[in-house]
Amino acid sequence: MKRFLSIIGTAILMMALGVSSAFAQTENYLSIGDSLAAGQTPYQQIDTGYSDLIAMKLGMTGQLSFYTKELAFPGYTTADVLKRVKSEEASDLLANATLITVSAGANDLLRLVQVNPTAGTLAFAQLQTDYALNVARKNMAEILEELKMRAPKAKVYVMGYYFAYPNAHATQKEGTNTQLVKLNTILQKQAEHAGAAYVNVYDAFGLNATNLVPNISDVHPNFEGYRHMANAFLHEYSGSKALAISSNELPKPNPASFEQILKQLAKAEQKQEEKVKPKPTARIIPGFTGYVAFMEKVKAKELF
Repeated sequence: MKRFLSIIGTAILMMALGVSSAFAQTENYLSIGDSLAAGQTPYQQIDTGYSDLIAMKLGMTGQLSFYTKELAFPGYTTADVLKRVKSEEASDLLANATLITVSAGANDLLRLVQVNPTAGTLAFAQLQTDYALNVARKNMAEILEELKMRAPKAKVYVMGYYFAYPNAHATQKEGTNTQLVKLNTILQKQAEHAGAAYVNVYDAFGLNATNLVPNISDVHPNFEGYRHMANAFLHEYSGSKALAISSNELPKPNPASFEQILKQLAKAEQKQEEKVKPKPTARIIPGFTGYVAFMEKVKAKELF
């Protein structure tokens, strides 16, 4: 796949989030995974996500030298993340990373859940979800083994998931929640087995966090939800709550629609073809053609 210029380079992203580059010294932070790692909003846009907030806080405290979420892409399953980790494009990023967060597994499971947001109903076939969870288990184990080899300097954190349907009817939540708890248990066990850390975000949301997942037709959190996810990581990372992000530290919303991102990518591709290929900086997503494919998916159903 052709390499593209960044939509938001590392320096620009740090400036937008109020991160002082003067204190950026230690971690080379790489966010890998699905739309939660990419920062998808509840309204099918891309903005500040949990990994951006983590980078912001680490930068503010002088613990960040580099950050990118270019290996994060909406709709990724564990199989997609595994393929991305193995890609040539990821090699240098992984080799230099000292800190990695991974969000993968929800799309393996939740794409099998049939949701009627108006009626508040959830339905799934147990045999299908059992199979999907086993696939996620195998792929996550392989992802973590690949990261051991390809990112030998990195401490890896596996992000758990929150209950994504707080607006569903109370009587409909138990079955789907049970499957999500199974997924989180799988992720935790695989992380521990591989010597990685597991980040529990489930407890910060619970079953009724409509204030954090506000759109009844979408599974993504708002800024406050991403803040809870970032704080769950920071607590695991630092061993205390001293590094937590407060609500008044959140940056102002600056969402980009998928259409806007496509236009920016098209312009970037054109500019890059007109110049001698420069060394690319951090990017949100892997490329123009990939985003076209994703937009078709997102029109069909919800994806993490």
